[in-house]
Amino acid sequence: MNVYFHTFGCRANQYDSALVQQAFVDQGAVIVDDPAAADLAVVNSCTVTHESEVKLRSFVRRLARGSAVETVVMGCAAARDDGTIAALPGVRGVVAGADPGRVLSAAGIPAVRLHKGAPVPTGIRARALLKIQDGCDEHCTFCATTLARGANRSRSIPELVEEARALAQQHAEIVLTGVHIGTYGRDRMPGCTLGSLLEALISAVPAVRFRLSSIEATEVDDTIARLLIEAPRHLAAHLHAPLQSGSNRVLKRMARHWYSAESYRARLEWLAARMPVLGLGADIIAGFPGETDADHAATLALVEALPFTYLHVFPYSERPGVAAARLGAPVPTHLVRARARELRELGDRKAAAYRAARQGGRGDGVVCGRAQGKVEVLTQDYLSVYVPTDQWNGSARFEVTIH
Repeated sequence: MNVYFHTFGCRANQYDSALVQQAFVDQGAVIVDDPAAADLAVVNSCTVTHESEVKLRSFVRRLARGSAVETVVMGCAAARDDGTIAALPGVRGVVAGADPGRVLSAAGIPAVRLHKGAPVPTGIRARALLKIQDGCDEHCTFCATTLARGANRSRSIPELVEEARALAQQHAEIVLTGVHIGTYGRDRMPGCTLGSLLEALISAVPAVRFRLSSIEATEVDDTIARLLIEAPRHLAAHLHAPLQSGSNRVLKRMARHWYSAESYRARLEWLAARMPVLGLGADIIAGFPGETDADHAATLALVEALPFTYLHVFPYSERPGVAAARLGAPVPTHLVRARARELRELGDRKAAAYRAARQGGRGDGVVCGRAQGKVEVLTQDYLSVYVPTDQWNGSARFEVTIH
């Protein structure tokens, strides 16, 4: 059987897709890049925004029109399906979550052999994903992910160390991913934290560079901060710290109770002052219900004040079943778009200024792709540098000049 995979959404979804893909390979399936050559398509879905679900439905319809292939839809949007996805043309199964055995079953394939541990790598990408936990115990009023993925569930340190050792055989960087990685270990024994996991991983596979995918600023504890400052070869100088809003009033309406604009700023300024370079990104929602001009101005001011090197800006998207839908006071669509545009433009200016400041400097680069005669290399502070293939020595990790 030829199987085509497509993944929407976050790195946790990418990891889940890799595990499911490995399960199909273990049963003798062949993974293909062209849906026209496939007997089956597996689509991993996302429910973060309304747009992500619109794209999913459109993609599944295109698959049915273009190749008449049968499709299994898995993941977060599948977990919240009210029958809409199941009714799409060509869909033979909808699987909540990402259990490989259940996806195989939906495809009509008995799970004779299921691979344990890290998925087998493909291609020249030197970066790997390691999902350390799933789910989230918070209930942000805008978020449907908790509804789709459930409560925080952390994997054990020994299990993660074993998988990291396997990944380290073919990867120079391992990205720690999950849904709320800053809460890693809280569902386990006291003292089991993200910081203690990082120390165990670095001790077990010291040749690898680890990177945090996304972590709340106030969950960067003293252990993580020390590793960021003192061990740049082991832990990438990069934080993606979701902000969502720079207004404390809006943060309260979002039920993001564990930080304020002031505590967010204080933690990141403290870290940035102690690190020679720092790639710093954030997620921001523009136009949350009830957001005023003053709230938006507070977000702009906080972004301007902090040393961000990129932003991910999302116009507010109402998700069925979440608490924000009951807050009322929607922001007019034209204002939501205008505020998102203003934030993106500010993010672009800050990204350009940071890259200009790093021009000619050196970076610790790891290969992450290749196209059009060039190798893409990612630095410790999350800058992409492109090296002509004929100037690349074949190493997965090497020093580069930023240009």
